[in-house]
Amino acid sequence: MKVKLDEEIKEYCRILKLKGIQEHFEEEMNESNNYEEFLHRLLTYELVEKDKRAVECRIRNAKFPYKKYLEDIETKYLPDTMQKMLPELATMRFIEQGKNVIMSGNPGTGKTHISIGLGIKACMSGYKVLFTTIPLLITTLKECNSQKTLRYFEKRFEKYDLVIADELGYISFDKEGAELLFTNLSLRASRKSIIITTNLSFDRWEEIFGDPVITNAMVDRLTHKAYIIDMTGDSYRLRETFRESDKII
Repeated sequence: MKVKLDEEIKEYCRILKLKGIQEHFEEEMNESNNYEEFLHRLLTYELVEKDKRAVECRIRNAKFPYKKYLEDIETKYLPDTMQKMLPELATMRFIEQGKNVIMSGNPGTGKTHISIGLGIKACMSGYKVLFTTIPLLITTLKECNSQKTLRYFEKRFEKYDLVIADELGYISFDKEGAELLFTNLSLRASRKSIIITTNLSFDRWEEIFGDPVITNAMVDRLTHKAYIIDMTGDSYRLRETFRESDKII
């Protein structure tokens, strides 16, 4: 009879998606003599499991191209300015304060790695995050505009606590793309955080926006209340490659 009840409890937990209780109720039955303590412990397991699932869901929905945790980054290979700033960024206070982070510098210096690391840390801290590239974001905005679904996208876009917009400067875009990007990034200005990575200094942004008025307005909006970090330096990616090669040898 007990075996049947145990199996039914497990099945009920599976149906109700109570993984914490499903995995621990048998061991707690053997250890607990007090029903209140027994129930408290099971609910604690379930709460921990629920939090874990929520974090996994936020990370999955953020659409990171790969996982890179801050703890995995070799900070000694980063440019000096980022080495000094990373501990502050890792506190997530910039999200609480609605500040932007703009990383500019030559390719391969760790800009995307750090962005993903900060994004995953934000997900683990309970924030809603979106990772996208600038070219993909502009393509999405244009499609939504042509399909008359732009307002729906904008409402969703505004709700993210952190948007990571990678690769500004790799591809130029037309007037429609520039205006759509400006409008949607402006919606978040001074309220919600954006991380932007770029290989271009501010004085070269006009090359991709193609309009000095939009360029100046974009720089003004994004740099207000922002951490501006110079990521010029040796290739972090190349150092990682050499390090992995040494391990194999």
